[in-house]
Amino acid sequence: MLDLVSLVAPVFGLVALGYVAALTGLLGERANEGITAYLFAVGAPALLFKLITAAVFPGAFPWGFWIAYYAGMGVVWLASTVLAAKLFRTSHGDAVIAGLAAGQANTVLIGIPIILKAYGEEAGFPIAMLLSVNLPITMTVATLMLEGTRSANGAGVAGKLVRGLASHPLLIAMAAGILCQFVGFRPSGPFGTTLGMLADTTVPLSLFALGLSLKAYGVRADLPVALMISLLKLVVHPAIAYVVATRIFALPPVWTGTVVLFAAMPAGINAYLFAARYGQGVGIASTAVALSTILSVATSILWLWMLGIG
Repeated sequence: MLDLVSLVAPVFGLVALGYVAALTGLLGERANEGITAYLFAVGAPALLFKLITAAVFPGAFPWGFWIAYYAGMGVVWLASTVLAAKLFRTSHGDAVIAGLAAGQANTVLIGIPIILKAYGEEAGFPIAMLLSVNLPITMTVATLMLEGTRSANGAGVAGKLVRGLASHPLLIAMAAGILCQFVGFRPSGPFGTTLGMLADTTVPLSLFALGLSLKAYGVRADLPVALMISLLKLVVHPAIAYVVATRIFALPPVWTGTVVLFAAMPAGINAYLFAARYGQGVGIASTAVALSTILSVATSILWLWMLGIG
């Protein structure tokens, strides 16, 4: 157990450091916006490109990997939406945000750091394969749920969705990395060194930025709904992924660990950003992000133990 605490302590320690920096006024909201913009536009794409170009592609892709993740995501997304509307009597818009918060994990800011720390760069390809499908799926569903109900112009919604996906830095980086794999290109020389330096900034900065973000979003209200979302996200989703990955498909250890730990990540900040954009469920989303991140300190240790890490 001490080994597991030592594994996650630096990860959440950097989150706490970012929170303290924001709480004391050492860094303000503009710094948070700048760091986050850098991570999504430069740092995280550089890391993913580096991981993909260095990865060894498997001979046969384990399709059970995607099934393990999305079976669980579908269950918790639907359950959170229905429970928010029926049990907690929220509005339709708030219920939509509750479902999104349960289904959208904080994969980039905290998922990648924990997985790489647990499994090393061998997890690079599984990480990229999950993100390559996860981003389009979650963005499509969220856009249709939050935008589609407000607009009668289906073509306009579809066009906005396609433009958003086509210009997403992470998707562009993953596509470029896969293309480089097929043509046999490996970054080297000055380019490889520069890429490595950019990639190395991503993990510590992403954790620090998450701490800054938690202070900015805070715990506003709707604690019962946020607790429900946190339990679904941190316990139910990874439990389903674990059972499907180990009992049904018997995935290799690195693939199993990657899918379970991704499923076990707290609610993603994108849920808050969507809520703020549409003016619905802002309290639910911000509280779910903060509460699930705090609780994930303990649940991450639990799932690492279940996976035999440490």
